[in-house]
Amino acid sequence: MSVKIQLTVQKAAVDKKRLVKRNGCTMGIIQAGGVLIVIRLRKPTILQLLLSLALLLGPPAVIADVGKFNDVPVKGMVTMIDLGATECIPCKLMVPIMEKMKKLYDGKAVIVFINVWKHKEQARRFSIRAIPTQIFFNENGKEVYRHIGFMSEKAIVNQLRKMGVE
Repeated sequence: MSVKIQLTVQKAAVDKKRLVKRNGCTMGIIQAGGVLIVIRLRKPTILQLLLSLALLLGPPAVIADVGKFNDVPVKGMVTMIDLGATECIPCKLMVPIMEKMKKLYDGKAVIVFINVWKHKEQARRFSIRAIPTQIFFNENGKEVYRHIGFMSEKAIVNQLRKMGVE
């Protein structure tokens, strides 16, 4: 299956995102910062659309500012660490999920993003072999679960529930 990607850039005034289907072709149209970007895919899969959108979203936001990460995992609280990078597509796809988890579990669990390309010592510290990697620690700071790759919101919620976080 071949995918044809055509990018058209022109000035636009309004920020919008939408998908348009025309002549059997799906186009993702994104207007941001005065730039209109059109991604045209013939017979796209959901994954192709998500990956194309992720390329345009930009780098993930830092979910928690923990300085030098000496306090991670946080003693006395369940901690989830997402180790990834700003240029990693699955990492970018996790950004909205991580932001939602941070708000949902505020005061109940600590949710932290660490950019391992900027903080290489943390990749070594947590023995990271692939990104993204999510590590869950109990209240005592002991690792209880590790997942490699994109992790869905449902899977994160299920793991936190298993650890007693509601």
